[in-house]
Amino acid sequence: MNNPIDRKEFVKLIQENKGIIFKICNSYCHNKEKREDLAQEIVYQLWRSSHSFHANLKFSTWMYRVALNVAISYYRKSKRSDTMVSLSDNLIDIENEDDDIEDEYEKNRKLLQQFINELKELDRTLIILFLEAKSYMEIAEILGMTETNVATKIYRIKDQLKQKTINFIH
Repeated sequence: MNNPIDRKEFVKLIQENKGIIFKICNSYCHNKEKREDLAQEIVYQLWRSSHSFHANLKFSTWMYRVALNVAISYYRKSKRSDTMVSLSDNLIDIENEDDDIEDEYEKNRKLLQQFINELKELDRTLIILFLEAKSYMEIAEILGMTETNVATKIYRIKDQLKQKTINFIH
């Protein structure tokens, strides 16, 4: 255990890493009000569990772990079918002047979003972290898994998504 983070330091760290909260909320809640509620719950739980932060972890890694646990619990409680993974501009930012290409991109993004939304909770979390360019080691630390297990699961998820795409096209 580490010394508790003081309030000023906590607010500073949350501000520096607020993108994590936004990405997780967008991934687990489609409704704006629910995203705001989830974000507040995540910050509250981060503060409540700040005493469990260990200096040997990066703050962002610990924050992901707590935020994902809160989001998964929230998702399980709500069990809403309208929950969608949002591949927002934070994850994929492609500007294109050609409307046809933009329309095709948007169609593909929505299809990928739909396929990711159909994954099991753990698989969805893994692929979201993968799409955020987290290393296997970081993902393993966040989720409490081995790097080998992370690599194997991500390979299988990518293969599953590829098969869904092939089946959709044909």
